[in-house]
Amino acid sequence: MVFEANRFFIRLCGGGAEPDEGSRGHGSNDGDGGTHLAGYNRAMSELKFDDRGLMPAVVQDWLTGQVRMCAFVNREAIARTVETGRATFFSRSRGSIWENGETSGNTLHVRELYVDCDADTLLVLAEPAGNSCHTGKPSCFFRRLEGDQIADETMPAVAFLNRLEAEIQSRRASTAEKSYTKTLLESGAAKIGDKVREEADEFARAVGSEGDDRVASEAADVVYHLMVGLASRGVPWRAVIDVLAKRAGTSGHAEKASRRKPSNT
Repeated sequence: MVFEANRFFIRLCGGGAEPDEGSRGHGSNDGDGGTHLAGYNRAMSELKFDDRGLMPAVVQDWLTGQVRMCAFVNREAIARTVETGRATFFSRSRGSIWENGETSGNTLHVRELYVDCDADTLLVLAEPAGNSCHTGKPSCFFRRLEGDQIADETMPAVAFLNRLEAEIQSRRASTAEKSYTKTLLESGAAKIGDKVREEADEFARAVGSEGDDRVASEAADVVYHLMVGLASRGVPWRAVIDVLAKRAGTSGHAEKASRRKPSNT
């Protein structure tokens, strides 16, 4: 479920929350979190906290899907998150509210809040401003469980495309025997551009006349060579997803028109 002000959804605009029109005027001070709960009591009543008034909250990068951290929230922490637009939690050891990044500046700007099917776990979709783990790593999940051992990894748990991006970068810096990726990166922008055009043409022909497996294979070639091109320019894959996210909900015709260069007439 998406967390609504009146039915499990919260729109976060800029630095704060903007309840749906149907939720305005329904709030009251219930004594738990004070005015932070104004307008959200109906939604709060559907959430299921444990006997300590807590529930786990999982934070996920809203663009890449990377799980950044897991903490606990109570009613006040959720209300402050909604009010400020920044992820806020409850510290069980200190017994107090805390905001991620309040000292480091590595805040989590919340885009959406979701609640699971049992309404007892919160999912926070956020825009991370820096590393999220207190160890200084991007994610708290960098320790892999293998058999009976827990091993620290150089790369935290990420989705496959992010892992592929990291692998491409590592090939660029590798001093080992040359790989295709390293050779392509060293060949320069013109060669990379030629390969992107070549693979895009093969994909276009596959779309027109070949089977689904072939289409998927050619699409994979295009994506790989695009990622090599991005790596050659130092442009992260996340930046591409960000552009797509910003275009969402905009007419394709209008978006293209906005990119046209003005005439000199």
